[in-house]
Amino acid sequence: MANKQQSSSVTISTDQATPSPLQVPDRKFSAPSFASPSSWSPPPGPAFPPPPLAQLNQAPSPSTRPPRLLSPANGIRTGSPVPHMSTPPGPPVFSSPLQPAAVPYKTSPATPQPIAYSSGSSFPSSSTPHFSNGSVELHHQISDVTEEHDTESPNVLFSAHKVLKQKKLANVPSLGFGALISPGREVSPGPQVIQRDPHRCHSCGSYANIYCNILLESGQWQCVICRSLNGSGGEYIAQTKEELRNLPELSSSLVDYVQTGNKRPGYIPLSESRTSAPVVLVIDECLDEQHLQHLQSSLHAFVDSLPPTTRLGIVLYGRAVSVYDFSEESMASADVLPGGKSPSEDTLRVLIYGTGIYLAPIHASLPTAHAIFSSLRAYKLNLPEASRDRCLGTAVEVALAIIQGPSAEVSRGVIKRPGGSSRIIVCAGGPNTYGPGSVPHSLGHPNYAYMEKVALKWMENLGCDAYRRNTVVDILCAGTCPVRVPVFLPLAKSSGGILILHDDFGEAFGVNLQRAAIRAAGSHGLLEIRCSDDIFVSQVVGPGKEAHNDNHESFKNDTSLAIKMLSVEETQTFAVYMETGRDIKSDFVYFQFMIHFSNIYQAEISRVITIRLPAVDSVSAYLESVQDEVAAVLIGKRTILLAKNLNGALDMQVTLDERIKDVASKFGSQVPKSKFYRYPKEISLLPEHLFHLRRGPLLGSILGHDDEWSVYRSLFLNASFDLSLRMLAPRCLMHRDGGTFEELPAYDLAMQSDAAVVLDHGTDIFIWLGAELAAQEGKSAAALAACRTLAEELTEMRFPAPRILAFKEGSSQARYFVSRLIPAHKDPPYEQEARFPQLQTLTAEQRTKLKSSFIHFDDPSFCEWMRNLRVLPPEPS
Repeated sequence: MANKQQSSSVTISTDQATPSPLQVPDRKFSAPSFASPSSWSPPPGPAFPPPPLAQLNQAPSPSTRPPRLLSPANGIRTGSPVPHMSTPPGPPVFSSPLQPAAVPYKTSPATPQPIAYSSGSSFPSSSTPHFSNGSVELHHQISDVTEEHDTESPNVLFSAHKVLKQKKLANVPSLGFGALISPGREVSPGPQVIQRDPHRCHSCGSYANIYCNILLESGQWQCVICRSLNGSGGEYIAQTKEELRNLPELSSSLVDYVQTGNKRPGYIPLSESRTSAPVVLVIDECLDEQHLQHLQSSLHAFVDSLPPTTRLGIVLYGRAVSVYDFSEESMASADVLPGGKSPSEDTLRVLIYGTGIYLAPIHASLPTAHAIFSSLRAYKLNLPEASRDRCLGTAVEVALAIIQGPSAEVSRGVIKRPGGSSRIIVCAGGPNTYGPGSVPHSLGHPNYAYMEKVALKWMENLGCDAYRRNTVVDILCAGTCPVRVPVFLPLAKSSGGILILHDDFGEAFGVNLQRAAIRAAGSHGLLEIRCSDDIFVSQVVGPGKEAHNDNHESFKNDTSLAIKMLSVEETQTFAVYMETGRDIKSDFVYFQFMIHFSNIYQAEISRVITIRLPAVDSVSAYLESVQDEVAAVLIGKRTILLAKNLNGALDMQVTLDERIKDVASKFGSQVPKSKFYRYPKEISLLPEHLFHLRRGPLLGSILGHDDEWSVYRSLFLNASFDLSLRMLAPRCLMHRDGGTFEELPAYDLAMQSDAAVVLDHGTDIFIWLGAELAAQEGKSAAALAACRTLAEELTEMRFPAPRILAFKEGSSQARYFVSRLIPAHKDPPYEQEARFPQLQTLTAEQRTKLKSSFIHFDDPSFCEWMRNLRVLPPEPS
């Protein structure tokens, strides 16, 4: 068994098109890869019988199924179950977003206090978990803790709340088992803060936690990962368990170990450090008049929205690079560098050590920034957009230099370093066609393939250089000119940034510009994953790369998987896929996630999350615990990773079909005297989510250009759970009288002529007005206003901000809306009513009107698709 685990491969995957193999002793990788867990098995217990253990938390597995996760309108999950189609829920409840923290990190070294180290408000310490049994005995006292306490964490979402004991069934690849990890996700209420070194297992390196067995008399604790016994330096010696519950790590499954010191020489903490990290705008100056006017409006609004302490830099690029000087008040003045080659060290030294001020706080430079934006002029030469010289690579090199170089922040020879990551935001309207990292103007150039390959490598190296300098590069593209996305992606990805495409430089671009600059970002992130009972990580998909795990020097049996995070942001998630190395014998399995990063308040955080899941023999009990939405996102990310281009995405539809058939044959039941299988009712929502994936922008033919699809794919692979789910399966909300909204299945049956419908598809929100409603001017205006308010509420904290498009029934744009709904108009009436019970209240005349409103496509309905696979949908509830 050990040999088998040792030979398994662990893959950390990003959206690279051509991964190269990387060989590491005794392990096999696919680049970029991480070290797989070794074949070490836990040592046998001590020869002498240990004293009785006080187990802090153990819970009997409840017989009822835990609630499924619902992705609500504002992105905050609740415990409400997912609405089934037979009983539509009431209107969604929306809450206001968290306000930015007003003060930087402050705490007393003596007592753990609330810590404001997130973009939200100051979080209070977590309250002590409720224990219903008040009586305490010295030995074998078991507290009543619900399974919900074991399985739920805001940073980790498992695809199931139970684990199958049988290896053969647990490792069925068509369903799989895994988790979505959001290292930078805000936690409310905040985790308990510990300002001391953690107690770690001397054997495997895991952290003491709420599930550890404790020897009260000696203070020793037993590791839940490898079962080794460890000392606590006397800190865990207690008379009763109640005393131990005063220790945060023994009373909560989520704790933060915080160190406010910094190892960097010359480090001086700054007040208001959350907003002191500089932002440099790198702006394309080769724009036509119309695009320039929209860009100027967005830039003016952008600087007005920045906090007053934000340090701003402005760089323009065309055939040359212009670095604007803020020492000239209320006028635009720039130093110009050639863009045809990388600037030399001497050139940068002259620039940086000169008299110019290239980074200035907004409160002192706002009039100058407005003057600079107003001075921008449209491109004058009569050349096509794609043929204009743009030296983006040189401009980013210069921006990195002015971020790192000395400035007015120098005091007594020591540079004050900001908290969090610095940020470069590129506003691009066309491809990089001049200087380093460029490609020819024409795709028909005889040497284009080779020059593109060289440009890709150069851009990737530039992004890695930015990452080493603790700077994130975001690229926001707009306009009608193709920007050659494959060349831009390596720069954004390797620095920890994001690439976004927009139709123009208008409203959506301006919103994303603002949100890109102010979103919280930690730095120097490291994620470690440890699993008990020979469970190992087989693949990771997300914005990370291989991290050398040097824990083996301190912990000889450390089998953790280490991932270096390119940035630590709330908008990013790692998809972690796990397998079982052997049949599980114990009743519970344990997972521990350690997230280490420097936060925006310059504190070193080690966030430790420990989760316990019951191990069961019953397949039905396991399926009952499957979280359909999380499982769908995990399947979607793994499927999309295999698609390297738009044509490959269409091929993945067949893979998805085979997955559905395999799940039905492995976990469903065969229909008597038939070759059909009945899909298991416990995961009835999963095939519908996957059908949306098959037809939608990710695997369908909605996106017509490779650039659009590449950006969409890259965003989905790294996106948070909430955004990933919406990109995979849209959410449909119908406007009702009184301004309320009813959530409905995303079927074309929702298109009723007397109603308005909002469809949230992640990066796009569509507002559809029925013909009868649109004919009533006053009523339609009120409905449209309510829908727009809902759309803004849905996306208030979403990044990237989506397009919001509104149109009437029968218009040409309505096809965008209809193509994202499941066609059900050809299904028999009983199947329509089973999935859309509102139809039961319609009259014959209304049904006729409903059918006439459909835009007929040849796509099969959900039921037809399932029958073509010889799979029958689950029986409706």
